[in-house]
Amino acid sequence: SNIPIFAFDKIDGSNIRAEWDRKKGFWKFGRRKGLLDDSNEFLPEAEFLVKAQEEILSEIFKAQRWTQATAFFEFWGDSSFAGLHEHEPHRATLIDLSVYKKGFMVAKEFVKLFEDVCAPVLHRGLADEEFIASVRAGALEGMSFEGVVCKGPWDRRTGRPLMFKVKNQAWIDKVKAR
Repeated sequence: SNIPIFAFDKIDGSNIRAEWDRKKGFWKFGRRKGLLDDSNEFLPEAEFLVKAQEEILSEIFKAQRWTQATAFFEFWGDSSFAGLHEHEPHRATLIDLSVYKKGFMVAKEFVKLFEDVCAPVLHRGLADEEFIASVRAGALEGMSFEGVVCKGPWDRRTGRPLMFKVKNQAWIDKVKAR
């Protein structure tokens, strides 16, 4: 398409959300559906990993004069695959943010504020055929195995910023083989 996007590395792990409040900091933690619990032996660690980033993120949030936000992280380790984790060191990487009464951030603003602490930006520009082919072939420089998440400007049709994923064909094949 001819809409400029930012392509972020699609880190393979589990999506975690953390609610932030100016007074309480990060105080409520969940998965895509429901709160964090011990149904997955690894996920409770995500709360500790997010809390470890609270100071730097709170500084940015407060500088923007936000009172509340929901931050989304990918919880992962080097061997994580399709939401399955191993006994190894894990990380929680910021991948998106929804600000109270404002909603999800457009890519340009998100990158401006969080590029130093979020998933790596691997491409800035058009999501043209050549770019998509390089992701599908697993050949985009800096890309981990799964693929990329592309984010762009506000999309009037959906009422939120443009977002779509492009997956590495080898990753798709590995998921199907499982």
